[in-house]
Amino acid sequence: MSGWRYALRIGVVLTCLAGAGLGGAVPAGAAAVFSTELSGLPDQFTAGDRVETLSAVVSRTDGGGCVKVRWSMLLRVQGLRLDQVKVDRVEDDGSFPLEVRTEGDTARLTDRDLDPGVLCPGRTVTARYRVAFAEDVARGRVSFAAEAYDQGLRLLARQTADRRVVGEEAAAAPTEATPEPTERSAEPTDPATEEPVAEEPSSEAGVVEPPPPGAAGRPVATSGGFGVVQVAFVLGGLLVFLGAGLLLRMRRLLRPARQVREFERPARGGW
Repeated sequence: MSGWRYALRIGVVLTCLAGAGLGGAVPAGAAAVFSTELSGLPDQFTAGDRVETLSAVVSRTDGGGCVKVRWSMLLRVQGLRLDQVKVDRVEDDGSFPLEVRTEGDTARLTDRDLDPGVLCPGRTVTARYRVAFAEDVARGRVSFAAEAYDQGLRLLARQTADRRVVGEEAAAAPTEATPEPTERSAEPTDPATEEPVAEEPSSEAGVVEPPPPGAAGRPVATSGGFGVVQVAFVLGGLLVFLGAGLLLRMRRLLRPARQVREFERPARGGW
């Protein structure tokens, strides 16, 4: 039975080490917190010569080191064509080179070079895009997904937004005259609410691969849901539970063996 005891001890030690390793290593890797915001979005886009400037800002709130950032914008249109949309990535010194890939109504615009800025705790890195629509656009929708990658092609954070696109005639058309208020219609109506910027990553059809070839596209931090940290804790708890169950099982098996040995001992003295 000594062999069973040694095997039991080794199993319990390995179980404890595995649970402690998963519980400690995963939170340390998931401690980095990145977030991306989209600003400069109008209530709706107007087709024609009107150019809107969008800004994608990524920030870091943990105590990690500084990293370089590569931006990628996923663009999707509905009710219009991609050739009716013009997007220009700009920096302070002019246009920034992009690699463009299209598939159906979806286009991915990825920076050829790393962003000039450096992302550090307490600092941000910003990408600016100038967006315009052709004059022959009557009505449609456009969605943006700004993605920030690090130098190792790992997805840091992602933010999406969706807006309407109207033609110049529809934007300049006067609204219908409202009737004079009566006793029943004297109550103020609720103001129109702006379309919110989507906070959760949305599943995009078409070109959804990470920007450069071989990119892993693994998110460092995600908000909400059942993440890697929870899985690690559950797995560690399961391993500890299995080790404890194995210990109790072996203890029960060893007790009858000891009693049999004591019962089989020869009685002292003889006839």
